[in-house]
Amino acid sequence: MNVIFTCGGTAGHISPAIAVANLLKQRQKDVNILFVGAEDGMETDLVPRAGYALETVRISNFQRKLTPSGIAHNVRAAGQILSSRRKADQIIRDFQPHVIVGTGGYASYPMLRQGAKRGIPTALHESNAVPGLTTKLVMEHVDRVMVSFEESRGCYPHPDKVRVVGMPVKQEFLFADQQKARQALGLDDRPLVVSFWGSLGAREMNKMMGRFMALECQENVPFQHIHATGSYGWKWMPDYVKEQGADLEKNQGIDMREFIYDMPTVMAAADLVICRAGAATIAEVAAAGKPAIFVPSPNVTDNHQEKNARILEQRGGAVVIRESECSGDVLYRQVREMLSDPQGLKTMGHAVQEMSVPDSAEHILRIILELSEKS
Repeated sequence: MNVIFTCGGTAGHISPAIAVANLLKQRQKDVNILFVGAEDGMETDLVPRAGYALETVRISNFQRKLTPSGIAHNVRAAGQILSSRRKADQIIRDFQPHVIVGTGGYASYPMLRQGAKRGIPTALHESNAVPGLTTKLVMEHVDRVMVSFEESRGCYPHPDKVRVVGMPVKQEFLFADQQKARQALGLDDRPLVVSFWGSLGAREMNKMMGRFMALECQENVPFQHIHATGSYGWKWMPDYVKEQGADLEKNQGIDMREFIYDMPTVMAAADLVICRAGAATIAEVAAAGKPAIFVPSPNVTDNHQEKNARILEQRGGAVVIRESECSGDVLYRQVREMLSDPQGLKTMGHAVQEMSVPDSAEHILRIILELSEKS
């Protein structure tokens, strides 16, 4: 069996595809797997590192601002769509896939569109609560649309195509023990708050966390705090928190670092998480069963992060604060209020964990095998 996984742009699109590919390789000894992504995407690093062959197409997004430069960019992007579809046809002819699976990103479009046009079984995984542009372009053509949330069914014109499969995450998020994690990190008995804004960091949100840390130091609060600044934040934030009045050398309860490399362990040890609301992050929070304060990024298409976060909020597992309404003081008060109610935190944790699909990769694998029988 030959299977193409097509994805790109962010780790949230690439990691689920790799997780399913790994499972497929374990279960099907005669399987050949090929990844297809964009020429300049993160996939050019992550996919070969995972041990898979990668083909690339030249394709980029469309800009919504109709400035002269934006219009010129969109003209080039339109031309790239035509050339990428020709490249997709060539890849299909050479590899002869039995199934094509897309997990998001603009690079998914030409492979799924040309695969469906040639009658090859196709499936698309949409990780966000609402369809992204690529999903909107191909959802009429693919055989299966796989979604993360039950609430997303109503977004699609053909409910019979839709399967709720969740979002694949690392197994370490699913089965970690909080006490063992706390011991591994050398934590004491105080609750742990974990905060991060992504691998790059968000400047305005990091500035809010600087104020948050200053309040922690002033009040000598009864909780511990791990904050990841991201690569950009690490360049300026250590000096900034000092300017805000936070002496981290004296306050051993605050651990500010550039990255959280051991995220499954840190997440397992946490009592409360503060973060953005990208699909991959939400899936990890849900898998770990952690109550969260989400501050969705306002700089994303169709405000999809807030829509993701609102689903968890509606089910009682999270608090959502818009960035425009947020500040270090607001976050600090919200954390103090939530930590003052341990039973409420447990209830929230149970609610968010009920949204997790622990065997998400298994669900996607079954759909791939089902579709392969039709090829």
